[in-house]
Order: sequence, then C-alpha cells, then structure tokens
Amino acid sequence: MTLEGVHGRRVLRLYHLYRVTVGLALVLLISSDLDENLLNLAHAELFRNGSWAYLIINILIAVLIQRPRHLLQVFSLALADVILLVALFYAAGGTPSGIGNLLIVSVAIANILLRGRVGLLIAAVAAIGMIYLTFYLSFSRPAAAGQYVQAGALGALCFAAAIFLQGLSRRLQQSEQLAEQRAVDVASLEALNALILQRMRTGILVLDKQHRVVLANQGALTLLGRNELTGKVLDPHCPELVRRLQQWLHNPTLRPQSLQAVPDGALLQPSFIPLHRGEETHTLVFLEDISQITQQAQQLKLASLGRLTAGIAHEIRNPLGAISHAAQLLQESEILEGPDRRLAQIIQDHSRRMNLVIENVLQLSRRRQAEPQLLDLKYWLHRFASEFRSSAALDQTLHLETSGSGLQTRMDPHQLTQVLTNLVQNGMRYSAQVHQLGQVWLKLFRDPDSDLPVLEVLDDGPGIPPEQLQHIFEPFYTTDNKGTGLGLYISRELCESNQARLDYKPREGGGSCFRITFAHSRKLS
Repeated sequence: MTLEGVHGRRVLRLYHLYRVTVGLALVLLISSDLDENLLNLAHAELFRNGSWAYLIINILIAVLIQRPRHLLQVFSLALADVILLVALFYAAGGTPSGIGNLLIVSVAIANILLRGRVGLLIAAVAAIGMIYLTFYLSFSRPAAAGQYVQAGALGALCFAAAIFLQGLSRRLQQSEQLAEQRAVDVASLEALNALILQRMRTGILVLDKQHRVVLANQGALTLLGRNELTGKVLDPHCPELVRRLQQWLHNPTLRPQSLQAVPDGALLQPSFIPLHRGEETHTLVFLEDISQITQQAQQLKLASLGRLTAGIAHEIRNPLGAISHAAQLLQESEILEGPDRRLAQIIQDHSRRMNLVIENVLQLSRRRQAEPQLLDLKYWLHRFASEFRSSAALDQTLHLETSGSGLQTRMDPHQLTQVLTNLVQNGMRYSAQVHQLGQVWLKLFRDPDSDLPVLEVLDDGPGIPPEQLQHIFEPFYTTDNKGTGLGLYISRELCESNQARLDYKPREGGGSCFRITFAHSRKLS
C-alpha cells in the first residue's frame, strides 16, 4: 500500500513541519536555560539530549521521506515520533510538562495518514507509554503518584482523537475520490460535447459585441467556406450574415432571411439567440442548411403538379388531338385557298406546341426515382459525345476536353443523358443564332477547392442577359417562342435528385456556361 492522493501528501508535509517546529521550540527552550525554570525536569540531561535528537531526527526524516512508497514508512515515522515524545514526557517530569498535549496532536495527525487498527496502535502506544512512565516516575518522585488521572485522561484523548480523525479522514478521502470522479466525468462530458459540436452538420457560431468569432464548429466553417474563423471579426468574411444579425438586433421578432455565404454554396437559414456570460453578452448563431428542405418542398410541388397534370391530361389531349387532326384534314382540302392553308398550318403548329408542353409536364410528373450507378465520367462522356455526333446535323460540332484521372461519381446514367442532351441542344441552338456553325464545348475536370468532378457545357452564343439570370431555372420561363420553359428546370431537378448541382456561369468572351458539380463517388449508395 502507498500513500495516495494530494490530500495525503499535504498532510504528511504538515506533519513534517509540525515535528520540526516542535523540535526547534524544544531546542530554543534548552538553549535559553529556561527549561529548568519552566519545567520541573526529572532528568535534565536526558531532556536536553532528547530535544536535540528529536530535532535532528525529524529534519532528516523530513528531507528523506517526502513521498513514502509504503505505509510501513509512515507507521515507522509515527511510532518513532510517539516514542521520542514519550521519552521527553518522562524526562520533563510527566503530565505537568505539557508534552502529553503534543502527543495528542501527533497521534491525531498520524491517524489522518493511517487507517484502522494501525492508527489505533499508535494511540495505544502513546497512552500506554504515558501511563507506564507516570507509574515508573512515581518511584523516584512520590508527587507523580497523583498524575495517574491526568495521564489516563491524556491517553483517552489520544484514542478519542484517533477515532475522530479516522472518521473525518475517511469522509475527506471519500469526498476527494468523489470530486476526482466528478472531475473525470466533467472532462469526459466536455470532450463528448466538443466532439458532438464539431460533428454537427448545423453550423454554430458564438460572436461577441464586436462580431468577433469566439467559437466556430466545423459545420459552420464548412457552410461558410472558411478554414478558420476563431478570433477573427466576421464582417469581412461573411457580410451577409452580419447584415442579418444587425436586422435581428433591431427587431428580434422578425425571422432572418436565408442567405448564400459563398457562390454556388448551400442556402443557409440563420437564427440568433442572446447568450449571457457573466457581464458580457454574446450572440449564439445557428446556421441550418435548408437546401434539402427546399429540395423536399420541390418534390412535394412536383407531386402536386403530377396529380394535376394526370387529371387534366386526358381532358386536354383528346380535344387537342381532334383539333390537330381536323386542321390536317382541312389543310389537305383542294378547295382551300392559300391564306386559309396558312391558318390551318398555324393551328397545327400551336397544337404541336401545346402537346409538347403536356408531354414535358407529364414527363416531369412521371419522373422515376433516381437509380444512381458508379460512373467513370471520362469514359461515359466520350461515349455520349460519339453518339451525339453520329446523329448531329452537319452544321453542329461538339468538342470534348477532359483533364485529370479518377473522375467518378454516382448518378443515374439515363437522367444524366437527358440533362446533357438538353443542355447541348440548347447550346447548339443559341450558338447557331450568332454563327453559321453551332458549337458546344464539354470540359470535364476536378475542382481544386472542393475536389469534386465538374462538367462545363459552354457555347459561343449571345449569352443570357443579367436581368434574366434569376429566372432561367424557373418552370415555364422561356425567351424562345417555341420553347416550353421546362428544359432547364427539369435538368436542375434531375441533377438535384442525384445530389449534383446545376448552375449558370457567364462565359468569358461571350456565350454561356452551364456547370454540373457532381457528388463524391462515395456520397450516394
């Protein structure tokens, strides 16, 4: 067994200090020749030599035994201390000397360090020593015969001190162990909370009054597109979030508007909570990625649209087919004049356009669930380009440029074909409006920032005016008289159902650039 705990080592140092102090007091007493005036010494020479021996021995013990490895050392120390004090008790003349009180203190401290019967043994040695030496002293000094009651009382006090201090020490030790266990539990909970905080997808920020970031978890850094924010002022890094914070401070009842911290990043919904830390007031910021919620809302919208179109499809297509068939028969009539034939042709053209709108809406509502497969994009694009070129017109040219290796993703190949065909055909059509030869470039590469595969579809057409950019992915929005306004909307929906993203980028030097950012190959299963 060893002396364990900070409490035990502290008591041992106090015990050393106490014994050295008592030894110094005794040496000063005999050095000033006051011992014969203050004490009725029974053996003066023994008392003087014993005082010096007590001081020297305790100084050596205090230096040599600072961290005892075994309780036997502590027991030997306490036993030697009691024996020396009992000897001084005898030399000083018994109970009138007051050294018996020093024995009680020594027994009490020894029982803090020792447990059970061992501590009581020290008390027994002290009590027996005082009573026996009082008896032995009575032979040379008849007056000592009246000290038995005082000696017995001192012995009883030694036992009382031992029992009381052992109980108190046991409670202190239990309290210390409980405090250590609680400290370990608190440290474990703190580490667990820190791990949970860092693994949360919800972004969490703590800002002070100067908008300095006190705490930022990994989710917040990812959503804001930053590597480190702790200790930095948020204003230059995310001014939109600071603007939402200021609006909330002016009117906390208003729900903050969503924001996009980085281009092509996720749509974030901030929320703010005041956080009081002593006299300081911080702001707790939660950042929720609502892109998935938006996607679910769109899915519900598509489901509603599907039920609507399924209900009205037969009601529209049947009369529309009759109108188209009647216009065709009317156009074949020999008695029909030229202007009337032109009117019949207009009826047929608009009937075909209405039928195309219905087909696109039905295709949107009947869209099957994505069945992602692991695709080697480099190989897949070469095959797509070869098939497209084999059926393309003579005035259409498709260019393909790939860079990097290991460009893989998980996506439904049929839906990817539908998306890419729509984008390439749109690019060819708009390129032909400016040039005699319609050209589209496909560029596949790995994004250096996100390490995700990216495919760009570029054309050299007139591009999209800035005032129309925010509407190009809206359903039924089109600038072409013959278009339905559903092509880009369906393409983006198909990409998002495969956890890819379709965005528009103005092309340097004119034209358009539609960028598909694919998901990581391990993201979908």
